[in-house]
Parts: sequence; C-alpha cells; structure tokens
Amino acid sequence: MLETIVNTAVSIIWSNALVALCLAAGLYFSIATRFLQVRHIKDMAKYLFTGTESAQGLSSFQAFALAVSGRVGIGNIAGVATAIAMGGPGAVFWMWAIAFLGAGSAFVESTLAQIYKVERDGQYRGGPAYYIEKGLKQKWYAILFAVSTIIGTGLFLPGVQSNNIGAAIENAFQIPPAAIGAVVIILLGLIIFGGFKRIGHVAQWLVPFMAAGYMLVAIVIIAANFAKIPEVFGLIFQSAFSSSSAFGGMIGMAIRWGVKRGIYSNEAGQGTGPIAAATAEVSHPAKQGLVQAFSVYFDTWFVCTATAIMILITGSYNVVDPAGGFIVDNLPGVADGPAFTQAAVESLFPSFGSGFVAVSLFFFAFTTLMAYYYFTESTVAYLWTAPDARRKAIFVIRILFLAVIFFGTLREASLAWALGDIGVGLMAWLNIIAILLLSRPALKCLKDYEAQKKAGQDPAFKAEDIGISDTEYWK
Repeated sequence: MLETIVNTAVSIIWSNALVALCLAAGLYFSIATRFLQVRHIKDMAKYLFTGTESAQGLSSFQAFALAVSGRVGIGNIAGVATAIAMGGPGAVFWMWAIAFLGAGSAFVESTLAQIYKVERDGQYRGGPAYYIEKGLKQKWYAILFAVSTIIGTGLFLPGVQSNNIGAAIENAFQIPPAAIGAVVIILLGLIIFGGFKRIGHVAQWLVPFMAAGYMLVAIVIIAANFAKIPEVFGLIFQSAFSSSSAFGGMIGMAIRWGVKRGIYSNEAGQGTGPIAAATAEVSHPAKQGLVQAFSVYFDTWFVCTATAIMILITGSYNVVDPAGGFIVDNLPGVADGPAFTQAAVESLFPSFGSGFVAVSLFFFAFTTLMAYYYFTESTVAYLWTAPDARRKAIFVIRILFLAVIFFGTLREASLAWALGDIGVGLMAWLNIIAILLLSRPALKCLKDYEAQKKAGQDPAFKAEDIGISDTEYWK
C-alpha cells in the first residue's frame, strides 16, 4: 500500500513537465548569461582556491567542498547505474546535457543565495527560503520551500544514502546493516554536533581524497580498455537519439532517466547548492556563483562520467525493456545499482572491486549525509527565528536526522530511492520557479561583476549599485 502511494507520488512529481522545466530553465539561464559556463570557466577554477575563512563564513573552497559533499554521493555510483539500466546508455548523454545547462541554473541560484544571505548566531545563512522571502516577498512560499527541504534533506534523502551504504558494505564484507548504521551515526554525530565549521573542515579534506581515489581506479580501468572508447561513445550518442537498433524506442526513457538522475546527482536547480554557497566569505556574489557552477561540472562530467564509462566499457550492465524483460542482460540476476560498478571494477581487479566500490560508496554517501544535515539545519534556522527556540530545534533535528539514517540502512532499496525522488522533485519544482522569477537580480549581479572585471578591478559588490535594497549583508 505504502509503496503504491509513494510510486504514484513519484510519477506525478517527476512527470515530463518537471523534466521539461529543468531543461528549459537551464537553457534560459545559459542564454541569458551568454553561456557563462563556457566564457568564465577560467574564473571558476581561479575563485575555487581564493578567499579565506572568516569567523562568520567558510572559504570559497570549503563552501565548494560542502556543496560537492551533497552532490557527489551514491548518485555518482548507484544513480548512474540506474540511469543506464532504465534509460539505456543514452541516458549518460542527457546527464551531460543537464549538467551543462544546469551550470547556468547553479550560478543563478548560488548568486541569489549570496545576495540575500544573512548572519544568524555568528554565521552566514542563506538559500532558497531566504531569497524567496526577501527577493520575491512571499513568506508563505519561503515557508513551503523550507518545509519541503526539511522533509527532503532531513527525512527522505538521507535514507537513500544510508540504505546504499548498508547494502554495499553488506555485499562486500558481510557486515549486518544494523551494525553499519550504528557506525555511521556515531561518526556523523561527532561531526554535526561540532557545528557548520567542523562540517566545512571535514568536507575540505575528505572530498578531494575520496574523489581522487575513485577517479584513479576509473582511469586505470578505462585505460585497460582504451580500444573500446570510440565504441562506447558511439553507443552513448546513438542510444541518446534512438539511432541504435537495440535502443530505438527508448529516447523518452533516456531523457527522463538522464535528467532525473543527473539532477539527483548534481543538484543543479534543486535548491541545496545555494545553502552551501551562502556560507562563503567572498567580495562579490558572482564569484561564489561561478564556483558553484563548476561544482556541477565536477560532479557530472568527472565523477559520473567515470562511473558510466567504467560500466559501459566493461559491459557490466543490464538495460530493462519497457515492454518487459531486458534489452541487455549482461549481468543476469544482478539488480541495478552499486553492483554494476562493482562488476566493472572486478573485471580488471577480481575480488577487489566489490570492496573498493563499497568503501568509495561509504565515503561518497557519508559526505553527502554531512551536507544534507547542514542543509536541514540551515532551513530549521530560517523557520525558528528566536535564538533559544532555534538552538532547541537544531538539537532536536540532529537527533531525528541520526535516527532517520539508522533506520534508512534497514529499509527496502526501492522505497528509499522513491522517497528520495519525491524529496528532490518537490524542491526542484519550488526552487526552479523561484529562480526564474528572481533571475533579474542575479543577471544584474553578473553584469556588475563583468563590468568591474573589464575595468581591471577585483570585483567587490555593493547592493545599491545595482538597485537592490532588500539585502541584509551587502549594505
């Protein structure tokens, strides 16, 4: 009964309308910014390593690492495999497409988060709830997004991460999920009870380490099958546009699953990235907007692509036939998810792949849980304005969050993914509509940034210079 209700909700939220909205918004922002994701790619890399931490905020890189913590998770391992299984190899192309277009959306939402950020309890807070209230002047809409975020990042999405941690570790090392859940909540509790600075510091060191190790193994596997690279890319493009005989009728599924899993992974437009972006100490909002746009590339074009090529180049995948059965059944009886990636690694490193992917997935999902907690805490801080009430609410949400993670390791995987899809979809609907309505301040901010750069200056922002009077920090 519950599963039927949840699946019905997923089909409604993730209808073709949301897929079209995500693509259209990304295209609009790309055109409106004159494809800044190409023009300013050098600045994206430059600002990634500039700026310093302050008493109230994180450095640009720490805020980037916090955002990447949320973006680089099980979507990069299990999500890519699911996209291929349900949408065929062509889903990978549509993941790339939504990442390119989504970089424009990520810039706009993260720039808005910086423009409308506030200082609460000695630290920067911001994100969709804040810029909806201050920019759109719609308190009810801001509260609706805040509630959706708490439900999404605090209740639904953590279960997807912990469920996959439990499944992968149990598959590799035969450790019961309950024991895994206990370890995860102990480690995570030590971090989140230390506040947002501790979360930022852990992300700063852990994210590069985990990504580098995973990418290194992926590069070795791809290099070992180097001769197949043209064939794999040909398969991706042919499947994406239904010119392949095997996947001729799957273009709709390829687009839907590529966009769905792309957004789930890179979070562009979802509204979580801006919460991390608001924590950064920068001299101009556009600087952090550019850094966060780059984080979308990092997630999808680097990490997701590495997973996809590993899976396809080794033939370690199945593709479900919408009419029933399988179009491709290379791994009979193997469910889509981490097992595809584990099989890909084991094709070159027998008896190593299962454990390696399980450990990688643990780190990917663990850092995502850190980010999800911060997104939830920041939103709770928005709803509870009185300092004493806010501190009590944050304490309660920490306990509830850890409980959700523990029970998530024990849930059925299909239900965990479906609940996660509901969380992502609700936030995406609300946030994309908001940033479309609020695009003017972000575009004016970009124009101000570019004018100062052209004049040879290091851009510094004053809200009144572009006619914005409803900010708290930039006055």
